[in-house]
Amino acid sequence: MEELHASSINNKTCALRSWIMIDHHANETILDVDKYTIMRLLQIHARDLRILDPLLSYPSTILGRDKAIILNLEHIKAIITAKEVFLRDPKDDDVVPIVEELRRRLPKVNCSGQGEEDKSTQEGEGGEENEFPFEFRALEVALEAICSFLDARTRELETASYPALDELTSKISSRNLDRVRKLKSAMTRLTNRVQKIRDELENLLDDDDDMAELYLSRKLVVSSSPTSNSDSPNWQFNSPNLASKIHTSSTTTVHMENDVEELEMLLEAYFMQIDGTLNKLATLREYTDDTEDYINIQLDNHRNQLIQLELFLCSGTVSLSIYSLVAAIFGMNIPYTWKQGHEYVFKWVVILTGMVCASLFLSIVSYARRKGIVGS
Repeated sequence: MEELHASSINNKTCALRSWIMIDHHANETILDVDKYTIMRLLQIHARDLRILDPLLSYPSTILGRDKAIILNLEHIKAIITAKEVFLRDPKDDDVVPIVEELRRRLPKVNCSGQGEEDKSTQEGEGGEENEFPFEFRALEVALEAICSFLDARTRELETASYPALDELTSKISSRNLDRVRKLKSAMTRLTNRVQKIRDELENLLDDDDDMAELYLSRKLVVSSSPTSNSDSPNWQFNSPNLASKIHTSSTTTVHMENDVEELEMLLEAYFMQIDGTLNKLATLREYTDDTEDYINIQLDNHRNQLIQLELFLCSGTVSLSIYSLVAAIFGMNIPYTWKQGHEYVFKWVVILTGMVCASLFLSIVSYARRKGIVGS
């Protein structure tokens, strides 16, 4: 490990990345290494390591390889082996709680009385957890961390969104509209992030082969077993050990099924949790859509009121234009013989013209009411 670390420091052409390595005894080692050192150390391909590059936009992924699990869940970028966990950017504020949780979950090594410590740990409340494969325990910590992280972001969004939507319902203003717009954009982004995690877990649950690839401890035992698969063609039907080999094979198959079932139960638990978070966001989106519909109804009502007001104003303008026409005719500077001695006619013209204009205005309004153009 020290030689690899020293060689990576001497290589100035490659960018160094900060990793923390935690083994199955919770021993920690901080590594500042380049990607080639990680590839040689964990025996993974470059395309798998590119998934963990924060500069590249890769979706949330849980990949099972021969000797490692590639984990890319939001800010959690880790490589899990059968005995170690490599976590990227351990000093990041979002990654520090995951490191603390790994320290708490993984067993400690005690130099004095190590056997008694392990025995008491297995017999105590942590016994079942220690019997669980190491890679599954590390995977559970990562899934629990990302589900809790997204659920916390969802609760924060709910706390900010519901009062903002209620305030917008009571008072439509530019400030409230801009506030709701920003919250809706944040909700859309968060929904996409939660949906990616849910889809990845759903894809794993739908494929037993992919789940079997995540059982690194079983593959490690099979590869280190003295009776490998290469011996299987030499089995003869008349061999005295045929029954025991068949029993061993059936036991391994049943054990594999149980392992997949255990992993399926683990993934299903966090799938239900992330699905609940997605349902909260869906409920929030429905509330937002209902608020938008209510606001649109209010705006339509105001728009209809403006149209009615415009109709009244246009009707009054038409009526007054007739009155203005009569006034313009009598106001012309043209000598008429009938003007002399008929000054009393002026008041009747004014009265009759006003009555005609008022009747015209009332006729237009009553016609609009009968046709349902304006409200009663």
